Amino acid sequence: MSDDGQDAGAGPRPRRADARRNKEVLLESAAAVFVASGVEAPIRDIAAEAGVGTATIYRHFPTRADLIVAVYRHQVEALAEAGPSLLATCDDPYTALGRWIDLFVDFVVTKQGLASVLQSDDPCFDPLHSYFLERLVPVCDELLTAAAGAGLIRPGMDAYELMRGVGGLCAGAGRNIPYDARRLVGILVAGLRLTG
Repeated sequence: MSDDGQDAGAGPRPRRADARRNKEVLLESAAAVFVASGVEAPIRDIAAEAGVGTATIYRHFPTRADLIVAVYRHQVEALAEAGPSLLATCDDPYTALGRWIDLFVDFVVTKQGLASVLQSDDPCFDPLHSYFLERLVPVCDELLTAAAGAGLIRPGMDAYELMRGVGGLCAGAGRNIPYDARRLVGILVAGLRLTG
């Protein structure tokens, strides 16, 4: 194989990786702006947060709905991937569960910024709730099963119920009232722990 063939075969890979990183930066920037200013925030605010021009955002996401769906899916995927990673790297499954729930709190608070749109009549948002459940309930269940199997939490905890409970505790977050959802969720997770 010639050097030209090797260069041609290797050339697109870095650009694809760069494109993925750039898209990830856009999605994370959009999520931050949505939490701070709502989903109707100007695209120029998202572009400024990401350090790109508005044309770059429109090239990736032609409509606001495309951007909202992409932000939601990106966050769900990051959370789904975090569960097994935490199980592999934390000292024990209870610690992994606690850290994952902490990330889930961040997700739920961000999702509240998207709530009005996600509950709209636009059919492009309809599959997102099912997608959320299909991707995240099994991850939470895996963490609960591992922690229970290690004798660290009470057995029989339902992943969906726990996630709904965390969501309920996060409902007051983001408003202009003194309310620390993370502290309350920490108390909930501590209550799962078996002592002595």
